[in-house]
Amino acid sequence: DVGVNVRIREEDKDDAGFTDAGSNWDFSRRPVDDNNNHYLLTRAMPRVGYTGKWFNAVVEGRSSYSINDERYVATAAGKGLAERDGPMDLHQAFIFIGNHKEFPVSLKIGRQELVYGDQRLVGHLRWNNNARTFDAVKLRWQNSLFGVDAFTGGLVYNDHDNLNKANSQDVFSGLYFNFPTALTNEIVEAYVFNRNVSRGITTDNWSGIAAPFRFPAPQDLSTWGVRLRSKPLAYDAWDYGVELMHQTGNRTAVFPAATAAAAAASPRLDQDAWAAVLQGGYTWTEHPWQPRIGVLYSYASGDKNSADGDSQTFQNLFATTHLHYGYLDLNSLQNLHDLRFALTAKPQANISLALETHFQQLDRGTDFWYNVAGVPRNFPGAAAGSGGGYRINPSYDKYLGTEVDFVAGWTFHPAAQIEVGVSHYFRGDYIKESLAKVGSKDASYVYLQLTLNL
Repeated sequence: DVGVNVRIREEDKDDAGFTDAGSNWDFSRRPVDDNNNHYLLTRAMPRVGYTGKWFNAVVEGRSSYSINDERYVATAAGKGLAERDGPMDLHQAFIFIGNHKEFPVSLKIGRQELVYGDQRLVGHLRWNNNARTFDAVKLRWQNSLFGVDAFTGGLVYNDHDNLNKANSQDVFSGLYFNFPTALTNEIVEAYVFNRNVSRGITTDNWSGIAAPFRFPAPQDLSTWGVRLRSKPLAYDAWDYGVELMHQTGNRTAVFPAATAAAAAASPRLDQDAWAAVLQGGYTWTEHPWQPRIGVLYSYASGDKNSADGDSQTFQNLFATTHLHYGYLDLNSLQNLHDLRFALTAKPQANISLALETHFQQLDRGTDFWYNVAGVPRNFPGAAAGSGGGYRINPSYDKYLGTEVDFVAGWTFHPAAQIEVGVSHYFRGDYIKESLAKVGSKDASYVYLQLTLNL
């Protein structure tokens, strides 16, 4: 199998533009806060694959650029913030040994994507120009009663000036079970993920990689979860899903965006955090457009008290966050309530439409508002309750705002698709109160994307 995936996307973000200034300036009216960004993303991913009865192999490259993107700063500290990774790097290179039709065990080793569930905790992040991959070893056991993936490896860090590689001081491991015959009408899955980041990572000299990606917070976290969802058409036009997550272990008190010296000296916090997802939907299966209405509620705990030596802030691991909490990418699954209504339809087999609305608020006012990368919005120099910027403001209203997204896709050729999206974020009282001194305004986002699979 020889082919290439090519994607070109033009993006225009106003008032939450992901500029080099960072998310602390989202929604701000201050004249010095440049929070608008208009840029072009290009990505080409050529691949060569071989599939035999007992042996598979894949090599996939990735060339990614962002043009006129204010997130990119030509200094060591800024490289890697934008969605660019140079002319060509290695995205995947793995071998797969096994045949589950004839033998229960298989082995996959090398650079590979890890995707589990609906990617709320572990996903490939292909929406981002620098899609996510791991250097990992994965062993799978599968029979008629259950299957389990057992893997260990490390996140591949994008380094604009050098060959991308994993850091041995950032280890990610897990077990992911599926039970195909446990229930008649449901798909049942359970998992435990472990991320272990040693303190030595904060002193590594990876100058081409920007914080927070250069040194995540030192941590030893375990995330336990169970996922239950209905099989297709098991309940006629109705469907549902439930996922429950609990996080234990410990992590440093310093957030990923802090300095290396501060992270190295920071004490450990005991982790006891929770997250949950509830969803249901109804599809008019007899209508030619197949319209579906869905309701999803996502919850992640926030910290009760930042000075008590414990942490209840759920950590988002390696999620494809863009899929779940709004196309503006303002939130991660941390200290968050997100209520989402989604209406989808297919007027023709090659045309899809989606209209979504998100109602979002903080779980606790005693914790930060976290951006899509899991970094707290912490306005430099702002005092608590001053109205001069984001930080921990327990006296403020917790309602963040309402996001409305409209997305349309047209597959005009079997190998080509055009997608357009329009989003608007109506800011809530938390944003208005946090920026009361400097003023605030709503944010918007428009994109146009062309995808070719050749």
